[in-house]
Amino acid sequence: MSFENLKRNRDQISKLVQAAEQAGGSTEQKNYGDDRIWKPTVDKAGNGYAVLRFLPAAEGQELPWVRYWDHGFKGPTGLWYIENSLTSIGQPDPVGELNSRLWNSGIDEDKETARKQKRRLHYVVNALVVQDPGNPANEGKVVLYKFGKKIFEKIMDVMQPSFADETPVNPFDFWDGADFKLKIRNVEGYRNYDKSEFASPSALHDGDESRLETIYNGLHNLGEFTDPKNYKSYDELKAKMMRVLGEQVEMGAPKVTQMNQVNEPVSTPEPQAVPVTASEMNTQDDDDTMSYFAKLANEG
Repeated sequence: MSFENLKRNRDQISKLVQAAEQAGGSTEQKNYGDDRIWKPTVDKAGNGYAVLRFLPAAEGQELPWVRYWDHGFKGPTGLWYIENSLTSIGQPDPVGELNSRLWNSGIDEDKETARKQKRRLHYVVNALVVQDPGNPANEGKVVLYKFGKKIFEKIMDVMQPSFADETPVNPFDFWDGADFKLKIRNVEGYRNYDKSEFASPSALHDGDESRLETIYNGLHNLGEFTDPKNYKSYDELKAKMMRVLGEQVEMGAPKVTQMNQVNEPVSTPEPQAVPVTASEMNTQDDDDTMSYFAKLANEG
């Protein structure tokens, strides 16, 4: 979609809301040194502030965001498992299958292990850095911004407000969107975004089409986060999982070989995993995945 087509066919809020609802309300090749990914700066107390403008979908992309899941946990070996989940691209994932078995074992300890190993949700958008007091050099840059469920809920709240006196806003729109004031607090060791909010709707750069077109042409491709070629295979992930867990994955073993009465090997099929609903697995509300990982790393 060209910039001119963007003007003529601006995303309707109803379309974005429908896409989010169809996806459940709410991948990538890991590269923690990716300078396209913007991260907020916080002070020693864990507080931070910045202003971002979420940007529309780039040419060839249907939505202005992409979502994916990953797992991050430390095994009894002391090794870490931090990998993207194949469920992000609609494929079976070995950790997800193991967690399903653990959750359905009927043992409380297994359920707790499944919670610790559960998948974590990320969203990625293109954003313009309007203000970054902690790093002013970022201001004016088009960046990738990754966030979790809480911030996405705030996006949904302005697109689909709860009260009759509130007007829906498409925060990804150049002309009728709104700046996002990111307010970070440290609450019990985790980053909290409850104070974050959208400003009143306004045209970005006062609607200067020359500047807007430059921004539009600088949008990053979100497709790489859900491109299967950027994911490890099921076998690679399972091997990594077993190394991290010390190969003690009895409930997740593919099969058990036994001997029959004439001393011939008999293979018992792998137990079938029972699907676990999102509400069951997400018994704890997570503000931010990367904050969670940072906390785990500090504890390690």
